[in-house]
Amino acid sequence: MNSSASRKGSASRKGSASGNSSAALNASRRRIELARAAETVADVLIVGGGITGTGAALDAAARGLSVVLIEAHDLAFGTSRFSSKLVHGGLRYLATGDVATARESARERHLLMTAIAPHLTHPLAQLLPFSPGIDIRQRGAGAAGMVIGDALRWQAHTPRRVLPAPHPVSGRHARRLVPALAREGLHGGMVAYDGQLDDDARLVVTVARTAAALGAKILTRVRARALHANAVDAEDELSGERLQLRARTVINATGVWAGSLDGAIRVRPSRGTHIVLDGADLGHPTAALTIPHPGSISRYVFALPQPDGLVYVGLTDEDAPGPVPDVAEPTEGEIVFLLDTLNRVLARPLPRERVLGAFAGLRPLVDSGDATSADVSRRHLVTVSDAGVVSVLGGKLTTYRRMAQDAVDVAVERGRLEAAACTTASLRLVALPERIPQAPLVDGAAATEQDVVNAVREEGALDADDVLDRRLRADVVPARRAALLAPVTRLVDRTLDELSASE
Repeated sequence: MNSSASRKGSASRKGSASGNSSAALNASRRRIELARAAETVADVLIVGGGITGTGAALDAAARGLSVVLIEAHDLAFGTSRFSSKLVHGGLRYLATGDVATARESARERHLLMTAIAPHLTHPLAQLLPFSPGIDIRQRGAGAAGMVIGDALRWQAHTPRRVLPAPHPVSGRHARRLVPALAREGLHGGMVAYDGQLDDDARLVVTVARTAAALGAKILTRVRARALHANAVDAEDELSGERLQLRARTVINATGVWAGSLDGAIRVRPSRGTHIVLDGADLGHPTAALTIPHPGSISRYVFALPQPDGLVYVGLTDEDAPGPVPDVAEPTEGEIVFLLDTLNRVLARPLPRERVLGAFAGLRPLVDSGDATSADVSRRHLVTVSDAGVVSVLGGKLTTYRRMAQDAVDVAVERGRLEAAACTTASLRLVALPERIPQAPLVDGAAATEQDVVNAVREEGALDADDVLDRRLRADVVPARRAALLAPVTRLVDRTLDELSASE
């Protein structure tokens, strides 16, 4: 077995990341740790700064291993920031008979909402309206799935105070939850509860900060050019410098881009699109709408209220063959489909011009040869290439912790590393940077000067795009982003100059 100095005292660090000032990620720390990473041999080198990669970095660091994570862009740059923001128990998987995936989802949801990130999650009521166009079969299947899903909640030991029991509601109650529902033909509905993230990109950043507090080196703007069993050929995207980072084992956690680094990997990207609406257009709903696709008992469109007053409506599931773009683009057909599906249950259908924005992410599904991407399993896969690189593929945001655990288990075995057992099931993520009440930077947006400063000093943002698109999430409404661009850019430049001057 190999050993490393980083393991000394690791037991005393376990469970102590929360509130640790060493969780701060910024440009100064990046410069120092990139230089150190180039001079040492890490136990584990992870490529990819999404939820899977940062989850693996946290898992490995919490076991006492020395960890380096590199990401070509910013944390949560890819798929991880384009989810539905749900921490869900898998209603859809129950509908298709995939009980194992639903059970795993329920278990991981329980851990996120009770032990790991209660400060980043909250319960969300979900309403299946018994409206015209939602037939008896769909109503029965949806209601049964909600009840079975609650049984999985019970198996996972999630308390009722976290996720209340599903229950039928009257038409009047349904309209109180979602005031924009059509009254005519509405015969009540069924309400169940699931988990919702305050923000998916913030979860990724917080996982990365927690890993950093335990000693992991989190290096953004470092692109992997080639993977080897014990090294990665990389390039510093800021300076253009080429370097080789050495490690006892390498994990490829690049999602839909995994095949570009390992030609033996077959990933089948699936595009999931959401549209963005003003919550006022739906009467400021307090529950999410769950609307079955026409004729389906396993596919749904969700209208999900967000903490900032917006509503995300999604999502699609479309094959996305061909070269993988840095950022996927929604198609007009997907936007119209989502709006039309929502309008089926509204008293006043919303016109296309009420759509404030749209975004799309690519799911890194394992190619199983199924006819459509909707039929491809959402279970994850950990594999080792002929070159000796560990790759973790598939899965979904809710089960990131389990994916990371499985990937690190394989890496420990392959690299013959001396490591403690996984502890992430009970390791609470660090607290968010302190937020001082301030006036917003611009009217119509909640972002303040302190939010921008925190993003640069504590959360690893290196430029205005990082702040706007991954910390403030202004990108989902282009008009809001445009209004924030100038003041955010000034604040980012000033804060970076202050950091540099303090070195």
